[in-house]
Amino acid sequence: MFGLGWMEVGALIVIALLVFGPERLPQAAAQAGKTLRNLRRMANNARDDLRAGLGPEFQNFDPADLNPRNFVRKHLLDDLEDDWNDNKPRELEPAGAPAPYAAEPVDELGYGELPPYDSEAT
Repeated sequence: MFGLGWMEVGALIVIALLVFGPERLPQAAAQAGKTLRNLRRMANNARDDLRAGLGPEFQNFDPADLNPRNFVRKHLLDDLEDDWNDNKPRELEPAGAPAPYAAEPVDELGYGELPPYDSEAT
């Protein structure tokens, strides 16, 4: 529950008993539950109003996507995770096959040989 262990929950209950007392604790818990329900309902209504106002193009809009962390995770890192989690076996290329990214073979310069110079490029 919210990342809390049993010890933390027990400590919160003891603190609540000390602060509110045993006779007012049930009323405080009921009021806290009502407040959380009202906040959740207000947030859901605001999200639905926003979606209705934006129109049918944004039916899948989630306000949580506006958080920069969620935005980066959704639009940038999901593709990387898909590539990392890709379990397809890769085909082995025969020895001596050119790399798929190499466009042309490159001529190497000999010792003391100057590279070509293009005066119009500078």
